[in-house]
Amino acid sequence: RGLSGRQAAGGRAVRKITENARQSLASLKRENPRLEPTLAIIQAHNDPLIQEINKNLAEEVGLRVIHICLPEGSSKDEIVSEILRLNEDPNVQGLALDLPESSYSSKILSAVKPEKDVDGLSDVNLGRLVRGGACDYLVSPTASAVMELLEDLDGKAVLLVDVGGALGASLQCLLQRQGATTASCHWKSSGLQSKLHQADVVVVGSVKPDSVPVSWLKPGATIISCSRDLLSEKHNYGQKNSQAAEDAVCSLAVAMRMQNTVKSTERWIQSQQIRKWDLCCLKLQPLSPVPSDIEISRAQNPKAVDVLAKEIGLLTDEIEIYGQTKAKVRLSLLERLKDQPDGKYVLVAGITPTPLGEGKSTVTIGLVQALTAHLNINSFACLRQPSQGPTFGVKGGAAGGGYAQVIPMEEFNLHLTGDIHAITAANNLLAAAIDARILHENTQSDKALYNRLVPVVNGVRGFSPIQLARLRRLGISKTGPGTLTEEEISKFVRLDIDPSTVTWQRVVDTNDRFLRKITIGQANTEKGFVRQAQFDIAVASEIMAILALTTSLEDMKERLGKMVVANDKKGEPVTAEDLGVTGALAVLMKDAIKPTLMQTLEGTPVFVHAGPFANIAHGNSSVLADKIALKLVGEKGFVVTEAGFGADIGMEKFFNIKCRASGLVPSVVVLVATVRALKMHGGGPNVTAGAPLKKEYMEENLQLVADGCCNLQKQIQIAQLFGVPVVVALNVFKTDSPAEVDLVCEIAKQSGAFDAVPCSHWSDGGRGAVKLAQAVEKAANKKSSFKYLYSLELPIVEKIRIIAQKVYGAKDIELSPAAQSQIDRYTRQGFGNLPICMAKTHLSLSHQPERKGVPTGFILPISDVRASIGAGFIYPLVGTMSTMPGLPTRPCFYDIDLDPITEQVKGLF
Repeated sequence: RGLSGRQAAGGRAVRKITENARQSLASLKRENPRLEPTLAIIQAHNDPLIQEINKNLAEEVGLRVIHICLPEGSSKDEIVSEILRLNEDPNVQGLALDLPESSYSSKILSAVKPEKDVDGLSDVNLGRLVRGGACDYLVSPTASAVMELLEDLDGKAVLLVDVGGALGASLQCLLQRQGATTASCHWKSSGLQSKLHQADVVVVGSVKPDSVPVSWLKPGATIISCSRDLLSEKHNYGQKNSQAAEDAVCSLAVAMRMQNTVKSTERWIQSQQIRKWDLCCLKLQPLSPVPSDIEISRAQNPKAVDVLAKEIGLLTDEIEIYGQTKAKVRLSLLERLKDQPDGKYVLVAGITPTPLGEGKSTVTIGLVQALTAHLNINSFACLRQPSQGPTFGVKGGAAGGGYAQVIPMEEFNLHLTGDIHAITAANNLLAAAIDARILHENTQSDKALYNRLVPVVNGVRGFSPIQLARLRRLGISKTGPGTLTEEEISKFVRLDIDPSTVTWQRVVDTNDRFLRKITIGQANTEKGFVRQAQFDIAVASEIMAILALTTSLEDMKERLGKMVVANDKKGEPVTAEDLGVTGALAVLMKDAIKPTLMQTLEGTPVFVHAGPFANIAHGNSSVLADKIALKLVGEKGFVVTEAGFGADIGMEKFFNIKCRASGLVPSVVVLVATVRALKMHGGGPNVTAGAPLKKEYMEENLQLVADGCCNLQKQIQIAQLFGVPVVVALNVFKTDSPAEVDLVCEIAKQSGAFDAVPCSHWSDGGRGAVKLAQAVEKAANKKSSFKYLYSLELPIVEKIRIIAQKVYGAKDIELSPAAQSQIDRYTRQGFGNLPICMAKTHLSLSHQPERKGVPTGFILPISDVRASIGAGFIYPLVGTMSTMPGLPTRPCFYDIDLDPITEQVKGLF
């Protein structure tokens, strides 16, 4: 085939390849309407002709091309830096290099991500080509173009002159597969004349020197030039139309580059799909007796969090790494996976808590370890972040326990990624804004306030966006500060907060009983504006409840603005939006909204996010963590989350508040119980922290167990009110007799539980919860008939009564005058359609902590009713609720220490 023939064939090939690539891309775009595949080309020289060819063929195919033109003479480090940036750009599917020959070093080529390497020159793609067999590699477009122009290569001798590096290796491999014999040399190689004379095909990678005469070529030999600077040089090999052949190689190479970009895009789309995780679980070797939690945690070597993230399908740009074992996960993941079906949604709840503990967190961790490490099912645990107050106070940590833990447990329990500190900062900024606004309004005229609130900046006076929004809420449509009347100015600048109605308190993440009631404003600078206030513990802040219930950054900002902090002197609500602080609060919370990724002892993934109080708030981890996890596990996977306190409190709020906010439907409830706790509900003696257990808890006592199962039965019935199947998980202790265990399981199944399973994950890890995992998997396959307990349209009083009677078993409710007054006010203010979040003792189904088992016939007293408008619920107070714990005589901090040499934390439990 002559030169003109090769040119014609090259033209046909360009058209065919371009059309095939266009059709393939059009098909991908039909399936992915928002797809905009992009090829980024890094150039370190100015060659408008090459740019034009790339641009034209890309337009034909339907690709977007961006040229990054670096200055001529850019260093290798500068080029690599640009490559690394584009590697991590999620909007770029293909990355190509148009550089001077001298810049194609191993350092630069190996920097390109193999999956984006549309020029096929990275070590990975080249290695896969040479090894053969696999199809998950991209071939050099220039090498493919040369092969397209050659035919009948079997038995022919091909000489590569000045074609080295990755391109030379690719060509030699492809040529040899077609039966050709290959040799390579340089223009200055000894014996060049003989080699040229013997070659049927000569492929040159640079300009032929004048010192090499055309007569050295074998008569009739095929000459192909694949110089990187094809269009900028005129080559003369003494044959007609040699430039046309070179142009054909160039056009073909660019067309194949576009084809590779389409292939890369197709693989990128496939990589976005959720598939079975390639998870490398960590091995456990449980010891007996079981060591302390921190000893177990420290004995395990966790995976690097970026490795874990990759195993579960997270992309590099979707995580923000904090140290070696924690990472924030960006919410952009939800957009990427929005079309993926959700996995199964499992809630772990418990019987009414006792001082003996039930182990809900331990069951949550044990269950996911069993599902993923032992049954090879994708699963995620979603846990609340613990407050540091109890960690240093009396409760200790909350990472699970024994061989079912989140690791490293000291990082889980201390600071984590700073979310609670962000909440503290945001909460206290708002508290400061309230008191400062009261002071300034009390000491300044309308005009002075207006001049300070809307100052002249660089000769221009204008409203900020949040001030314009306030004007609109006031019914003022003007946008120019100079156009407001005196009456409008007064309405704008004065919130007229009634200090006696301020409900927004300052917070700190420490158990400090002396902050339960304080006086603020005593300095002379506050001009005598003194009022009583208090500190709450940080996790009691409404901002924490908002973090747990929000569904997006926009939704969080809206909720923050709606927070009611006081009433004005006319009895109307004053919000964070009125104070102009919404945007600042959102800025402080912008990182806290991202869930934190950690792992269990067996290397399975965990999200730790949000930790609202389970009494004045809803006591569940975040909606966002659950939503992201449900996408990551895929349709056949499981997300296991935990509700605070007993099922009557945490589970009820999970269903009626959290599921309303998220729109998610639970598949199964796992109800956790222990023989020892059931004995206490059956009338067993009181337990004192630190004192030895009484013999009733150490010896078999079937009657006590049977009597105490009434509480378990009641909690099963509560779950059935919502139409969700229940699996009972019985945490087994060595003091439990087989007869006691069998009795609990039998009563549970007779009472309507789908199954009841003894578990030993605390001592055995995931292996001890395999039967529980199998039972949960079977229960999740039942058709869900989930329903809410009440309609939001019902009056507030009626919603409270339904919860009291159907969940707690009360005869009726009794409202104090203050509670009735608040209900009337909230109804008048338009908050009557919010769900109810009962603030009640967790130690009994009733309002009396000492009443164990299943109390009946009681009247539930409602002493007050408050509202978290931003979070989106009304919370009636049953008795008094402490929102600031105190330290005991001997707090946990006595045992906590730091080794100054190893920097290891000691004494956490």
